[in-house]
Amino acid sequence: MNTFAPKLLTDSNVITDGLVSRFGQSKAVLALCAAKTCRLVLPEIVRLEVKHNLLKFIDRFGEKQTESLIADYQGFIKLARPMRVPLTDKERIKQNRHLIRHASDVPVILAAIDSQPDWIITKNRDHFTDKVAETINLRIASPIEFFECLIDAFGKQL
Repeated sequence: MNTFAPKLLTDSNVITDGLVSRFGQSKAVLALCAAKTCRLVLPEIVRLEVKHNLLKFIDRFGEKQTESLIADYQGFIKLARPMRVPLTDKERIKQNRHLIRHASDVPVILAAIDSQPDWIITKNRDHFTDKVAETINLRIASPIEFFECLIDAFGKQL
């Protein structure tokens, strides 16, 4: 494992999109984690949401293809060997409800506070805003914003 690998806490929408899409930034984020170029931070709440999201594809893709997606997810987790973050208790969630507009996102924010990733990567920037990032003192970006920052940082080193 690369000891200097940036830690990425990916929201369930990034993992789901990366598994379902043939190409794109979400898939690229997963590839960085699978290659251990970046360290995946996987909160238990995100793991459960991804599993739930993938099961919803049964109606759309059929049982066989959905089973294949789930197998791909399990393979990805084996490759990425994520840093796991346990579920937080309901009382702590209630106490920290003020951190983000949508209650269902509070457990993800608390997992981020606990694990201190270098980045929170989400496709839901309407909920995970710059104001939330400032409040919790962590960087939040969409997959494309993350890659734009990497490209900018690389360009400054040339």
